[in-house]
Amino acid sequence: MRAVEVVWGALVEAWQELRIHRTRVLLSLIGVGVAVCALSSVVGLANIAQQSIVENNDRYGGRPALIAMTPSDGGADRERTAGAWRTVVERHAIRYTSAVQQAGMQVQFRDGAGEVSTTLVDPDYATMHRTVVQEGRWFSGADEKLLAPTLVVNEPFWDRLGVRSIDEHPTVTVLRGDQKVTAVVVGMVRMPDYGDMPSAFALGATAGLLVDTSSVDYGPPWFEAWVSPELGDSLVAAMKTEFGQLLGPDAVSVDRRDYLATQTEDPLAFLKLLVIGIAMLILLLGALGLVNIAMVTVRGRIREIGVRRSFGATGARVFVAVMLESVVATVVAGAAGVALSILIVKSPWLEELIGHGMVTEPPPFPVEAAVFGLVSATVVGAIAGLLPALVAVRVKVIDAIRY
Repeated sequence: MRAVEVVWGALVEAWQELRIHRTRVLLSLIGVGVAVCALSSVVGLANIAQQSIVENNDRYGGRPALIAMTPSDGGADRERTAGAWRTVVERHAIRYTSAVQQAGMQVQFRDGAGEVSTTLVDPDYATMHRTVVQEGRWFSGADEKLLAPTLVVNEPFWDRLGVRSIDEHPTVTVLRGDQKVTAVVVGMVRMPDYGDMPSAFALGATAGLLVDTSSVDYGPPWFEAWVSPELGDSLVAAMKTEFGQLLGPDAVSVDRRDYLATQTEDPLAFLKLLVIGIAMLILLLGALGLVNIAMVTVRGRIREIGVRRSFGATGARVFVAVMLESVVATVVAGAAGVALSILIVKSPWLEELIGHGMVTEPPPFPVEAAVFGLVSATVVGAIAGLLPALVAVRVKVIDAIRY
């Protein structure tokens, strides 16, 4: 209890001294607060950037762990391959699966007909690849029963349709040989990899109405499954054995396509270290300024400290009181820096800018960033207060008379 009273009394004294000398320490504390804000912000912004990279990788390679089965014989017996896939999926109770095939679709736009690159998928594909729907919706199981096939298109396709809202229920004419098929556009997605070229997604179950899926120009479909990352590698090995038994050796290839299958290092590690290094340099400069001001302040308080020593204040009490002045000041500055960092990092405008509008799950402000900022501020305050505290301890009672 006595120790608590001593520490609390030292904190109160430190705060009172800071209020008295607030003009002297304000400028140096601004540097400390800015540095802490930079330290916390770089961790928070790096989390957003990393989430953007992760989600972008998920769109191209699938979420971890995405397993792909690709026929090695050019898909000579597609029905047998698809049957073996269904058997293995059911055996392992895999929840998310999709057949995927590339095809070409002849579309009649207002400004003329053209071939559109089309990806034939199942409804689970959007979940497995984090597909972001900008307008409308993604496919559902009910779309397979509709009389008119449905499409999800990219922005260039959407622009060529000349519609303003999905509520207009836009349709497009697809040319399949001598036949004309009316397809309904139910959604629009952002697909940066296609640039200005129109492209579309269609359900594999209704693809026969839109394209010739048996054409050798586009190749056979491959099959994808999304499972827990912990099961990924072991399931790949098991599926290779099972497909070998069902289809024969080397009939298909099975591997992981997600980025975690090959990438183990943080792609932003160098940038994080660089910015943290710069912020630590700012913290050091702020600490030097704080040491200078604290030394001047202590030398101006020699009479006061000598009087306190004459009334029984121990060297330890004086040491703690002087050091805590710096610690309390930097902790306050650090708290202000962390608060400013939270406002910056969680700004919707900044999240949109860093994530390019493609981050579907913005990460919360990391607790470790706030803790790191406050701990850094505390350490800087302790270092900055160490030398003035040692000077204060050496003050004698006689010094109060001299000054």
